[in-house]
Amino acid sequence: MQHRSDVEAADALRQAYQQIRSEIGKVIIGQDEVVKFVLVSIFSNGHCLLVGVPGLAKTLLVQTIAQVLDLDFKRIQFTPDLMPSDIIGSEILGEDRNFKFIPGPVFSNIILADEINRTPPKTQAALLEAMQEKAVTAAGITHKLAQPFFVLATQNPIEQEGTYPLPEAQLDRFMFSVALNYPSFQEELQVVKNTTSTLQTDVNKILNASQIIYFQQLVRDIPVTDHVMEYAVKLVSKTRPNGEFATPQINRLLTWGAGPRASQFLILGAKCHAVINGKYSPDIEDVQAIAKPILSHRIVRSYHAEAEGLSAADIIEQLF
Repeated sequence: MQHRSDVEAADALRQAYQQIRSEIGKVIIGQDEVVKFVLVSIFSNGHCLLVGVPGLAKTLLVQTIAQVLDLDFKRIQFTPDLMPSDIIGSEILGEDRNFKFIPGPVFSNIILADEINRTPPKTQAALLEAMQEKAVTAAGITHKLAQPFFVLATQNPIEQEGTYPLPEAQLDRFMFSVALNYPSFQEELQVVKNTTSTLQTDVNKILNASQIIYFQQLVRDIPVTDHVMEYAVKLVSKTRPNGEFATPQINRLLTWGAGPRASQFLILGAKCHAVINGKYSPDIEDVQAIAKPILSHRIVRSYHAEAEGLSAADIIEQLF
């Protein structure tokens, strides 16, 4: 996949993004923001956490994206008795009396980690290691994962019975935490029409693995001006209570702020957001457009904020 210039390549990415959106739109009604953030995280080489109640087509969304991007897709249903070897694979004794490694479902391009908070920390950690290192270690041997590698984890916010919430340090591995909301009345009507008849929708494949890797590299190559870079880093610094940029209001509302990984993701996400919107370099609006899903799971609200009913999104809004 060769383009004469970076500008031409950026235009190709925008065009591909629009085609992907329209293909996904054949199957997924509404959820525009969610689809946008999932695609931005794929092109930025990050991972995504979807938080929403059951039945909002989280699994269908991931399956559809895997089809449109012509990637290998595996779904792992997390349960309390799932072991790390169920995810990464295990060594078995072969007929030739030698041990051989049988790869687990994590050896795929897109992994849907369904209800990741239903499994004990040991198994969560096995997946999170794979996300971070893009490799797994079994019996002392490191096995590289397929590229591109992308994890979409889902979490159900209502049931806390028998769940193991992800620790803050592990939540930090996810580029975005995206909240899924109920569809509007018209959208739900359309969903019911489409899913209760014999209608079969076929989606076309738009990109393949090597093209996605090419575009991930392109996103990294996009130039960013110093003032946008400073704005992003300052925005993250403002979330840290008693830090040099924190206001008295933030000191009161937050007990913990976002780390440097948030600044890195803000810049990468802003670069991608700029390109898919027809710009060749991100501006402050691009940083703000993706700030909420990047910062919301990295800040810890104080009891003052909870008592006043302020969500993480409300507090991030105040930082702008």
